Amino acid sequence: MKPIIAGCKILAVCFLLLLQTGFLLAQTEQYPPVDKVSADFKALLDRPKVAFDASFQTTKTDSVIIEKGTFYSEKNEKVPTLIYKPLTGQKNYPVVIFLHGTGGKKDSKEITDVLYKLTKMGIMGVAIDARFHGDRIPGGAHGSAEYTEAAYQAWKNTDKTKQMHPFLYDTSYDLWRLVDYLVTRTDVQADRIGMSGISMGGMETWMAAAVDKRIKVVVLNIAVQSFKWSLDNDKWQGRAGTIKGAHEKVAKDLGDTGMNAKNVKALWDKILPGITGEFDCPSMLRLIAPRPLLVLSNEKDQNCPLPGAVIAFQSATAFYASQHAADKLKMDVAPNEPHRSTPLHIQMTLDWFGKWL
Repeated sequence: MKPIIAGCKILAVCFLLLLQTGFLLAQTEQYPPVDKVSADFKALLDRPKVAFDASFQTTKTDSVIIEKGTFYSEKNEKVPTLIYKPLTGQKNYPVVIFLHGTGGKKDSKEITDVLYKLTKMGIMGVAIDARFHGDRIPGGAHGSAEYTEAAYQAWKNTDKTKQMHPFLYDTSYDLWRLVDYLVTRTDVQADRIGMSGISMGGMETWMAAAVDKRIKVVVLNIAVQSFKWSLDNDKWQGRAGTIKGAHEKVAKDLGDTGMNAKNVKALWDKILPGITGEFDCPSMLRLIAPRPLLVLSNEKDQNCPLPGAVIAFQSATAFYASQHAADKLKMDVAPNEPHRSTPLHIQMTLDWFGKWL
């Protein structure tokens, strides 16, 4: 319990500092109504629906049933998918979708360890490769190299009818289609689907879950921040660094000698439209209320600076209170930790799903 107590002290200090500057109140009052935000985000990512044409191969071990295969989210987007099922022999199961971070993949040990632990709780665990990650690249992605290049190519695009959003948004759309697919399966309890992710996967989670109410329980691990706050307070370097190569090329395209807040925002505005406004995390988290939401942050996180995370959490707090669901919202801050997932936060993730799903 010690990190939780320390986390509470850290949160209190952040709240005080933000309130003293008036920044917290200004931020939480500037967003459009939640119904508008939801409709606008759905419209931005909307695209023609295609048949899933799902194909899976099943392997049964002494401790788990593993399905590995694909489904289509778009005409030319085959989504590599990994499913871990319990051996209990039940007809159907609750599901938790768990997502990797930048440069990761669905079948990394970090992800499969969680999927396996979920099966021991009687929960089906599901993971996918994000766009330009893992098996989404023939022969396997080279960490985040293809992801970074895709972000730059999206920047260079001049055809508005073919604008890609490879940085977070397109995978969020894949997650909506993943849920569409899962609810068609007879071994899935369609009213008991949860979602979580680490870093990039957590950001894709809050984007997808905010507007998809079929996702009943949410955990965000080192993923909550305010893009606007990071720009306004010169703390954009960590987040921009996850696709640094793209940002450096954009800076050069714009005639700058290096990355700065202006050219970083220019790329975000092109490939993440609205991310410093109505689709920023403090705005989007409101949409998750009153569903159970756990926010896991780190005190020294350079990619998701804690003050921005606090702004997002406070924004959500007001909506949870208005819906008499304060008990379904929680934030824990790991003291002195940089941008990494901690064993305690993984356990808290599992416990949250055990309690609410």
